Amino acid sequence: MNLPNSLTILRIFFIPVLVVVLLTREPNVVFFGVPTNFAEWGVLILLAAAATDWADGYYARRRSEVTTLGILLDPIADKLLMTAAFISLVEMHLVQGWMAVIIIGREIVVLGLRNIASAEGFTIPASALGKTKMVLQVIAVCAVILAAKHPVIHPLGVVLLWLVVGSAVVSAFQYFQKFWGRVDGSVKQRRHLRILERRKNAQDVPTIQ
Repeated sequence: MNLPNSLTILRIFFIPVLVVVLLTREPNVVFFGVPTNFAEWGVLILLAAAATDWADGYYARRRSEVTTLGILLDPIADKLLMTAAFISLVEMHLVQGWMAVIIIGREIVVLGLRNIASAEGFTIPASALGKTKMVLQVIAVCAVILAAKHPVIHPLGVVLLWLVVGSAVVSAFQYFQKFWGRVDGSVKQRRHLRILERRKNAQDVPTIQ
């Protein structure tokens, strides 16, 4: 258990805290003389979780502490965080259900494609659009949460949500293109090798004169 993995696990522990804050709409307290509401607490929790996402990758690369556990947990933690956030916002009637379905569905599809690709012996690297989408998601969720107490931010939240939906669809298509190109080539290569092996075996069978 190294520092990057500890940060990843910390991000997972932030998830239920975020859900409780959003769905109970608590706390609304005065903190060090400053009035704070659940929306501001929710944004702080989400930003803290997002910061651990950046920090665990940074320290894993800097310290050469990339582990199998980290490789498995990091994308799962990211997807759990965003899924929990969007489902909570749908429950609060701040995000339309179909938007959440597209965004969450994209995460499930990409995770499935990566698992299949891994079984085939190769990886699908994250695209620039995919990385941008993650940043957009965090900003959009923050804006929507704040809009629950500050309606003036609502138009910005709507625009950002549309950008997230658009980037989710386009990046999913990009992932599928990369996946299909690699997997199709891998399957065809295996099929060709099987045909060659069958021909070789057929030639090696002794014939009766």
